[in-house]
Amino acid sequence: MKTKVVMAWSGGKDSALALWRLQRDDRYQVMALLTTLTERYDRVQMHGTRRILLEAQAEALGQRLVQVWVGHQADNAAYEAAMAAALQVLIAEGVEAVAFGDLFLQEIRAYRERMLAPTGLQPLFPLWGEDTAQLARQMVRDGFRATLVCIDPRALPAAFAGRPFDEALLADLPAGVDPCGENGEFHTFVHDGPNFHYPLPTMLGTRVERTGFLYADLLPVARRGFARL
Repeated sequence: MKTKVVMAWSGGKDSALALWRLQRDDRYQVMALLTTLTERYDRVQMHGTRRILLEAQAEALGQRLVQVWVGHQADNAAYEAAMAAALQVLIAEGVEAVAFGDLFLQEIRAYRERMLAPTGLQPLFPLWGEDTAQLARQMVRDGFRATLVCIDPRALPAAFAGRPFDEALLADLPAGVDPCGENGEFHTFVHDGPNFHYPLPTMLGTRVERTGFLYADLLPVARRGFARL
């Protein structure tokens, strides 16, 4: 019997690669994508991606999307309560594990393990401990196409917001910036990859600075993948 898994989903490249790893592993059956969104902004937390893009992404991947909503000023306790409620529903549906796209931040992994411990759900980390420089280039070679939708201007120049995640970007990253942005230097939105049924056409909107981060607003293009949303 395959272990039934829900993928903790940000819409970014690490989530997409971790999902693909699970999809190719005969031990697991991915049941859904699990995403946290902010109520006031109708966007993915931290990444700032519009919900319409997230929903189109899940459809292109052929995956059910479970949306967990939190207030725009919610504290960590409110987040954990909302997530716990969503996990209980998934457990009732037979989900046995939650997978994450984390790479090497031990404190983040420990937090996720503590959060899941009372539920009995198994935490999975398909990409854990891999060399991030090699991993970043593998993503590009394997056909994952992503855009930088959020950057930390303390780590990267503003011009990086909205750039495609490709070999040229990797070559331009300043010294000390992790190639996968694992230290929070940047976040991405994936619009194509080997596990997508079709690519998602997007266009770049305005750049906005908020709470110390610079966001590149991606907009849907009225083509396949958005017509039903």
